[in-house]
Amino acid sequence: MKFVHIADTHLGLSAFNRIDPDTGMNMREAQIYANFLLSADEIVKERPDAVVHAGDLFDHVKPKTKAYTTALEALERFSDAGIPLILIAGNHSMPKTRYTDSPFKVLKYHHAQIYAAYQYRYEKIELDDTTFHLIPNMLRPEDYGSAYNDVSINNNSANVLVTHGLADQIKDRRLATVAEHELNSTILSPDFTYIALGHYHNQYPVTNNAWYSGSPEFFTYGEIDEVKGGLVVDTNSGVVEHFPLPHTPMTNLGTIDCSNISIHEVPCKILENIENRRLEKGSMAIITLTGLDSESAKLMDMKQLSNVREHLLDLKVKIIQRDRLQPENRFSPGKKVDYIREFDNFIGKTDLSPQDKKIVLEKGIEVLNYVISLRQEKDHDT
Repeated sequence: MKFVHIADTHLGLSAFNRIDPDTGMNMREAQIYANFLLSADEIVKERPDAVVHAGDLFDHVKPKTKAYTTALEALERFSDAGIPLILIAGNHSMPKTRYTDSPFKVLKYHHAQIYAAYQYRYEKIELDDTTFHLIPNMLRPEDYGSAYNDVSINNNSANVLVTHGLADQIKDRRLATVAEHELNSTILSPDFTYIALGHYHNQYPVTNNAWYSGSPEFFTYGEIDEVKGGLVVDTNSGVVEHFPLPHTPMTNLGTIDCSNISIHEVPCKILENIENRRLEKGSMAIITLTGLDSESAKLMDMKQLSNVREHLLDLKVKIIQRDRLQPENRFSPGKKVDYIREFDNFIGKTDLSPQDKKIVLEKGIEVLNYVISLRQEKDHDT
């Protein structure tokens, strides 16, 4: 079987506070919708036997209407081409309590050939000459082991595991997002013909048979050096190939040393750098300035960049000040706190009613996820 492996499309994600004046929609959000549908067209042209989505189709457990309609439109295109979709829930679009309905329940009413695992349990799908073993994002890390114990390898077919989480081999690259769970090496077994992974946004082989497809899009500047797109997998030959997909470009414009130039010349240097690159309209770019002290940085006039900022979706000017002091690390190195789990445990010990616990937990996790995302973005930029 030949299938396309994708993941982490995050339909509904918005960024940069730029609004499309015609639709009133966040521009970044609109780009992601448009690119997703273009990607569906490219996948149809490839004519695979199936599409495997390894989690985080939506950016939120309660998707926006446009996120739903975009997913349904892509599903219609796959259906018209006779291409089944195999899908699991990732940490962003999996309910964090058993009291919240999954957004994937809506998709089952579509006439397309779709197989979606989202009920906190292992599910098996047999399609042509391949058995797909689906383990969606779980409520607790230990639930992965329980789900894996239900897996039975089919010796008469190819076996593909589809799951979502952070493999042991790359746990140092934690994304610090809601319900991020680690996958131990037992699950990433060589008994599978292929393991389709989601969650990590860089296209990356964990083992010979286990791959992260990566996200199709750049979501933060911390991802600027990552490989984006999908993968074409042939279970008969074992060949795994990069599959380019439409996405909004993100460009690193390099570094300007401002030590020996006037602060008034800096915007001109930035403009020269941008003009030499001929950046695509609506793209994202970052440029780094070094050799500035804090007082000079405050005097810099960025009005000259206003036209450029209108051409681009976002221009991030990162300033590394020469007099900047590094904050003292007051925490143990390498120690990580699962704030979502801690909050969940705290709410579980309260005297609130089940309904109130559900409401507080959902709203609290939403706020924590937002704060964690802001911190992650700050860490990427330092």
